[in-house]
Amino acid sequence: MTEPQIMIVTGGSRGLGAATARLAAERGYDLCVNYLGNAEGAEAVVREVEAAGRRAIAVQADVAKEDQVERLFETVDRDLGTLTALVNNAGLTGPSSRLDEVAVETLQRALDVNVLAVMLCARAAVQRMSTQHGGKGGGIVNISSVAASLGMGGDYVWYATTKGAIDSFTIGLANEVAREGIRVNAVAPGMVATDIHIGANDPDRPARVGPTIPIGRCGEPEEIAEPILWLLSEAASYTTGAILRVGGGR
Repeated sequence: MTEPQIMIVTGGSRGLGAATARLAAERGYDLCVNYLGNAEGAEAVVREVEAAGRRAIAVQADVAKEDQVERLFETVDRDLGTLTALVNNAGLTGPSSRLDEVAVETLQRALDVNVLAVMLCARAAVQRMSTQHGGKGGGIVNISSVAASLGMGGDYVWYATTKGAIDSFTIGLANEVAREGIRVNAVAPGMVATDIHIGANDPDRPARVGPTIPIGRCGEPEEIAEPILWLLSEAASYTTGAILRVGGGR
């Protein structure tokens, strides 16, 4: 009997995270849906995963806090079993503005959620997956952004900066653990129709920007979930340290 495939999706209560959880359930994963404040959304995703015949739990945790990350992973150890996949999806932009107008609190929270949280969760995953620690291997996919190479001047250069950090982190960690049974990759979405734009005080951004993208529209969360699941699959067994750009040509 094969062992179950168990995945944590951070920020899994809506948008890209929820789409990834749903597709993962279809592909045979049991799920931990992490969330910060949207308990109702997380429980709705859990019900969808269970309806697909898989096990699921929702776990509240601020993944930018070390003690809460440890509690999250320990809950998965206890309630689901041995972790095999981590999708570092939790992220934010903060309100759109120029750098000389942004509050330092916005900069700090973006660094905490978009960079520190990814490192904390990846660390906890490596401690469980690495053959060096007695694990059986696994996969990590970090969510980057095309913003890392676009810079996003006038919108949120700090967000672009954090995603550039994720690209560097992905490559470095992939090299670090490549011989320990762990593959580490990133998906860099372009403009996707999710409510992250509400947090930027620009809910109409997808409708406005979509027609300017070479492919002529914004992406849908499900179109980003597919490459995430591919990178975690055996079909990508020789792929590690990759930054897969999924931006409609942008």
